[in-house]
Amino acid sequence: MNYLAHLYLAKPTADSHFGNLLGDFGGQRQLTQIPATVKNALDNHYLVDKFTDSHSLVKEAKQYFSPHRKRFAGVAVDVLFDHFLIKHWHSFNHQPLTDFKQTSYGLLGKRIQVMPARMQRVVTSIIENDWFKEYETIDGVGLALDNIAARIRFTNQFTGAVEDIARYYTQLDAVFLAFFPELIEHVNQRALEEL
Repeated sequence: MNYLAHLYLAKPTADSHFGNLLGDFGGQRQLTQIPATVKNALDNHYLVDKFTDSHSLVKEAKQYFSPHRKRFAGVAVDVLFDHFLIKHWHSFNHQPLTDFKQTSYGLLGKRIQVMPARMQRVVTSIIENDWFKEYETIDGVGLALDNIAARIRFTNQFTGAVEDIARYYTQLDAVFLAFFPELIEHVNQRALEEL
């Protein structure tokens, strides 16, 4: 899952928001000391990633990408699922998305100083540029994916992944709607941040 989904699955605390994103930035090995609340949130991040990566519906979603983009289909699905979470936000959360984002940005801002350097840069950009606003549209998703493709350190054919998304949008949307409630249930059952 991508950043918005990880924040959605976090608790409404600064440590939880920090820990639930930390997994994408090197995890615990980036910090010398980590409070239990952040460690539990980091474990939640890994739980979400493991469940997502091994789920048959997510594997199905990856099959909608053309052969030359398959290698990075997981990245595309992660960003696309944030788009679908935004699209169907009212089905999963009673709080308006704009309010949720402002709360999340505020909580992340409280932990900027203890974040690893790369995470500081990315989180600052997320907050200042409201990345999730970009994910509201397919064009925005395409731009985000093309930016990721440009940062890959070797020649690739990932650019233009939005073409595959547009072609199979309805099917991918249905996969998300079947998958995401299962992910929520899995996180709630494991309750790693209740420890």
